[in-house]
Parts: sequence; structure tokens; C-alpha cells
Amino acid sequence: MAGDRLSPIVNFFAGSRIDRAANSRADDAAMQAHLDHPNRRLVAVWRGRHLMARLGPDRMSVVMTTPDALGLDPDWMDRLPWTFLGLDEAGPLLAVDLGALDDPPIPAATGDAWSFEELRPLAPLLPEGEAALLAQARGMLHWRATHRFCGVCGRPNLPEQGGHRLVCAEGHQHFPRTDPVVIMLVTHGEHALLARGVRFPPNSRVLSALAGFLEPGESAEEAVAREVFEEVGVRVRDVRYHSSQPWPFPGSLMLGFHAEALDRALTIDPHEIVEARWVTRAEVRDHAAQGFDVPGPTAIASQLVQSWLDEG
Repeated sequence: MAGDRLSPIVNFFAGSRIDRAANSRADDAAMQAHLDHPNRRLVAVWRGRHLMARLGPDRMSVVMTTPDALGLDPDWMDRLPWTFLGLDEAGPLLAVDLGALDDPPIPAATGDAWSFEELRPLAPLLPEGEAALLAQARGMLHWRATHRFCGVCGRPNLPEQGGHRLVCAEGHQHFPRTDPVVIMLVTHGEHALLARGVRFPPNSRVLSALAGFLEPGESAEEAVAREVFEEVGVRVRDVRYHSSQPWPFPGSLMLGFHAEALDRALTIDPHEIVEARWVTRAEVRDHAAQGFDVPGPTAIASQLVQSWLDEG
């Protein structure tokens, strides 16, 4: 993916082209104007699936349509979880969770062109900016779904600031959260460490970079060192930041790093890792013949591996 004005590296699910209009969230009049705008459109989610249009055998696009086209009642904003996403050249965009409806609302006139689809397998077929839009919508609606009640007093939460703040009757405020995850390609000389975790599908041949969640009171660099040692027993140094990636499964931020191992002795934690091996650049380039696959292009692990390949 090409870089932009912010960074030479823009990972998949990043690079959104909409204006989030964050300055208008606390302006009640401005936000209400966005919500009431005649050109407002919805990015719809139904039970974890996104409304998409098929443009061809290998092209998909996010459907951005009106409440009327989805057959929603006038009071849908009082009954369904929603959030303001921002503005594009055509007007305001909102995400809405239609999971309370028994059936996905697909207009009959669209035939087979529109359908609610899982994001993970079809993400590579989307334009870059649209994948980022779905990452935003998915993360925000997941937060809404998991914060229906106040964690302090247990009362129901209601949306404010275009759905970017939840407030209960006692006045306790809650804001969107993102879970930070470190993902790191560990190298030693001309070798890199790739592994397959226990959460990978049983028949997967993919070997990827190690990863793990940050803990409270821990820097990202410290998390890299801790996770690598916990999972494969390797001590690292020279932890270097590479890039970041929103990861909407369901709502994480992947912080990518390279790190140098002190040695190549492995002590694998079987509760976390199924297989780990040191590989050369030649083996990665010829990975199919070596009996493994590398991460797909939508994963930041692919960028970490590719940047290491480009070095030698």
C-alpha cells in the first residue's frame, strides 16, 4: 500500500479518507445538523456482517445507503446502536448495528448485488479507504455493544457526542477504547523467527510474527521483550518501531516492531505456540516449497516480513 503525507507506510485497515469531524462532536448544534442532514448515509452491520455490494468477481464495495432504503422506522436512532463516523464529499456517514432485526434488511431491488458479508475473507477485495471505514465502524459498534451499561453503577448508557461518548443517569462518562497489541519480527543474523499460535486454524500453514497484548504500566518496547520471552524463551534487544495498524477483530491497534534476538535457542510455550522456527530470506521467498505460508497482505505481519526481506 502506498504511503501518504503522514507516513511512508500505511497498513491495510488504515488510510481512511473521511473527515472524522471530531471538533463537531461536542457542538450539539453542529452534531445535530450532521445527524439530520438530508444526505446522511448509513454503513450497516448485521450480526458482525457488513453490507457490501459486489462489483465483480474480485471487487467489493461498502454500501453507503439511506435509512429509508433499509426500511428503517423514523425512530431507528432511539432503538438501534449507532455512531457518527464523519464526513465525506457526499455528506455525513453513520454506522448502525442492525443485529436486533430478525433478518438482514436488503432491498429486493438490489437482487444479489447487495449482501451482508464477513469482513475478514473479503477485506482484500475492498478499496483501501473503504477497508479503513469498516474498521472504524466495526470498532465503534463493538464498543457500543460491550458498554450498554455503566461499569461503575450498572445503569444503562446513552450516547452523546455523536455516539463517541456514553453517559449513564449518574453522569459517569465512557469513551471508545482500543486494545493495544505489539507484533514483532525477531531476527538473529540472517534468520527471522516465525511462529504459528494455538489460535490459528488447525489446518493452517501460516507462520507469522509473534504478538501479544500490552499490560498496564508497560511500554510497548517492554511488552515486545516480555511477550517474546514468554512465548519462545528468547531474549531480545534493539527493539525498533516499524508502523501501526487498526485491527478490527474486534478492536485492536497493532504496533509493529523489529527486534534482535540474543541467540536462537527456543523454549516454546505450548499453551501459546504450536510451532516456531528460524527461517532465512531464501526460505521465506520459497515458503511454499518449505511447507509453510506467510501472512496475507491485509496483516501488518506481512509488512514486517517484507521490510526484512527488502534489507537483504
